[in-house]
Amino acid sequence: MISSVPLPAAEETRPAIDWAAVQRDLDGLNVIGELRQRKQLSKDFYWYSPILTEQLAGCVADLVVKVSTEADVKQVAAVAARWKLPLTIRAGGTGNYGQCVPMAGGLVMDVTPMSRVLDVAPGRVTVQAGARMHDIEMAVRETGQALRMWPSTWRVATIGGFIAGGFGGIGSTRHGVLRDPGNLIRARIVTVESEPQVIELFGDDIQKVHHAYGTNGILTEVEVALSPAVEWLHCIALFDSYRQVLDFGVAASTPELELFLLSAVDARFSSYYTTLKSYFPADRHAMFAMVAPASMAAFEKLVLAHGGTISLARTEAELDAEGLPSAAECAYNHTTLQVLKVDRSWTYLQVAYAQPFDPAVVDRHIAIFGDDVYQHHEFARMHGDYATFAILLVRWKGEAHQYEVIREIESQGGCVIFNPHVVTIEDGGMKTIDSMQIDFKKLSDPMGLMNPGKTRGWQPSMAREA
Repeated sequence: MISSVPLPAAEETRPAIDWAAVQRDLDGLNVIGELRQRKQLSKDFYWYSPILTEQLAGCVADLVVKVSTEADVKQVAAVAARWKLPLTIRAGGTGNYGQCVPMAGGLVMDVTPMSRVLDVAPGRVTVQAGARMHDIEMAVRETGQALRMWPSTWRVATIGGFIAGGFGGIGSTRHGVLRDPGNLIRARIVTVESEPQVIELFGDDIQKVHHAYGTNGILTEVEVALSPAVEWLHCIALFDSYRQVLDFGVAASTPELELFLLSAVDARFSSYYTTLKSYFPADRHAMFAMVAPASMAAFEKLVLAHGGTISLARTEAELDAEGLPSAAECAYNHTTLQVLKVDRSWTYLQVAYAQPFDPAVVDRHIAIFGDDVYQHHEFARMHGDYATFAILLVRWKGEAHQYEVIREIESQGGCVIFNPHVVTIEDGGMKTIDSMQIDFKKLSDPMGLMNPGKTRGWQPSMAREA
């Protein structure tokens, strides 16, 4: 079990800082020193995890700086380097793993004022890293285009935060995950040095900073791919058993259907989806989907063939008019959020399954876990193939029980837990150190100041003095 991550000795023995002098060096910037605001801007959604809630409770920035331009970013980076201050980058704060929590204090740099859409061209959009995903989508829709994917928290989440801490989301059913070729085009990075430099990464090289938790460079500007806009139909298909939902999901994972989302949700979630009422009743399991109009007839035929019925099919505008949530707001970690807004006695786990996906594995877990685990599965693509993931709701019975559930799931061939109860990139993901990201950190953050405590790959011996 991993319930705490010690900071490197360099952070533990950091000498006293003359914070008045630091503030003078930050002159001209929007610097926040008031404790209540510092606490607020030192948190993300790590409270999904009772383990992280305890571990990160006392983590607060010494100062928060809001930046509006790349010149502001360079000034903050230079000050951090001059004083050897820990520097943590914050955007929308919708991550779930403490990515933007300053475990060693120091500076938090809030990039949300950097929110401009800089250019929209055929097949691509260039934006500042602090731009909210929803705002970008609204801007590109005016040109008949759309983002390829976004998190369920897209009304608050930023593009920079999504690239630095995300993986996939709404749209991954059609376009794969962020790291798949063609989704990310360019990223502009500011280094943390006494004289900060700008590095531009293109294509696959963006993997050097993607899902690195902001440990190895400051994203200031990104260029991502767009696709032609589609007026998706937001659908709910109901089934008598969860196995039927999963079987349908496997059958619907085909290029013959044009889908943007395919999210299976256990009937036991229904009481938390209060606005849906009869569209998602307590005795029926649901598949939430976003379906292209041209595929709607085939989608409905497949639902009927698997013993289901469609309770809802509306455009986004029609849902808004009726006060109903979109399918996207009923999927991914919004499913967890629906429950936690009402009942904090739950937490969650993330699972990747071997492909081809075998629903019998889930049948086994339903029998073993009973009412301690509610089922929720996402059908997507990754690396060109179809993939199945789960974001399971788990009743909190303590850390030992949580890891018992993890061990049982991972005992099934090919099941991998992406653990949301740890703060390091490696322990929460593929359990291996990404040497490419560490090598880039040596270049972009040579003193090892960025987001300390979030990667096991960086050792104090790697840092240079200046």
